[in-house]
Amino acid sequence: MASKKITWESIFPSCFKPKGSQSKPKLITKSKTKTKTKTTTKTKTTTKTKTKTVPQRVVPSSPQRISISDISNPNFEFSFNDLSTSFVGSNLQVFTVDELRIISNNFSYTSNFIGEGGFGAVYKGFIDEKLRPGLKAQSVAIKVLDLEGSQGHNEWLAELIFLGQLRHTHLVKLIGYCCENEQRVLVYEYMSRGNLDNQLFRRCSVALPWLTRMKIALGAAKGLAFLHGANKPVILRDFKAANILLDSNFKAKLSDFGFARDGPDGDKSHVTTEHILGTKGYVAPEYVMTGHLTTMSDVYSFGVVLLELLTGKRCMDKIRPRREHCLVEWARPLLKDPRKMDTIMDSRLEGQYSVQGAKITTMLAYQCLSHNPKSRPTMSSVVKTLEPLMEMNDIPSHFVYVVPKGEKKEYANQVKERKMNKDNNRVRHNALHSRLSNGVDSPGFGR
Repeated sequence: MASKKITWESIFPSCFKPKGSQSKPKLITKSKTKTKTKTTTKTKTTTKTKTKTVPQRVVPSSPQRISISDISNPNFEFSFNDLSTSFVGSNLQVFTVDELRIISNNFSYTSNFIGEGGFGAVYKGFIDEKLRPGLKAQSVAIKVLDLEGSQGHNEWLAELIFLGQLRHTHLVKLIGYCCENEQRVLVYEYMSRGNLDNQLFRRCSVALPWLTRMKIALGAAKGLAFLHGANKPVILRDFKAANILLDSNFKAKLSDFGFARDGPDGDKSHVTTEHILGTKGYVAPEYVMTGHLTTMSDVYSFGVVLLELLTGKRCMDKIRPRREHCLVEWARPLLKDPRKMDTIMDSRLEGQYSVQGAKITTMLAYQCLSHNPKSRPTMSSVVKTLEPLMEMNDIPSHFVYVVPKGEKKEYANQVKERKMNKDNNRVRHNALHSRLSNGVDSPGFGR
């Protein structure tokens, strides 16, 4: 028996309302009236009224703003008209599938494919300035949602809503999107150095210098501080090395907002989630145990990434000895003891790092990884701690042996003598070769 094809329309029919259709008004109650008439000597009319409660359908409170809390509500409905009007003034482009084919060389796997994740495939593309008036020529990354992947429509929508309405130098820039028929595509600025995970852990790659690591940590911290300090705080929930993108100058930008959530409202201390989402090794322990999500959950995840930058090791790796499988559990006792700092520092740095800066960073990582969320620093405090590290100049120089003047003169004489001997040997060899070629003094001939 053939299985029925899964379509976006069958899953989210409200997203496929035709253009120009009007949203129904919000309904809370509905009255039905029945009238019974009984005729006697006097005519008496009795009216019975029944009130039926109808579930409230949630609609966007404003055509200019869609909240992530709205799409988390199972009764939330909207049309793509609502979607487009919510981004008025954001300069987001709405691409067609045909335009994306042109940009991505028809989604070429051989020449344009970058990678694939839970969201779907990612392709590199190039927007020619002739494609659309006013849109500058630029390289882009095109992320195509896989209907059968681990992330779905709501994750795509969450990313679109957050990056469509939030702008910051340390958030990846969303250029546009496509929601034509069943296609769900997001188009971003292209980040030429990929993500931090690849740069830090890729085999045979050059080790990132200390200051570059601190620059990345500071940029990522500024991105999180911006999200946490927004009018309505945003909790990224899946902060990890693979979601920190790097441009050609190693400027860090946060990406992947599919699991992001609005922070708690009013006096609430946390957001309660039904499902624990995130990446193993990066997720805060209290979130795993209780399902309670706060901005401190992101701070813990930042501490894990900071530890990866210090050690050059992944947060989870079963290839390592058993006690080192979980990087945090292995390193936590070492972080608070400055005398053991060398034990955790990435050996590939070969000692080329600021000792004072490393001490500050290890203690900061220890604070971020505290079991008690209330003991962790805010991301704005993290930024203030990291900023001075960029100015520290106590990084040792590479070892260079300087030859003393006396030894230098003697060495020069030795080189000169070896050169003269080599030249003399060459002259004697040429003379012998000439005599042998002419038969003079060659073997078998006497004088």
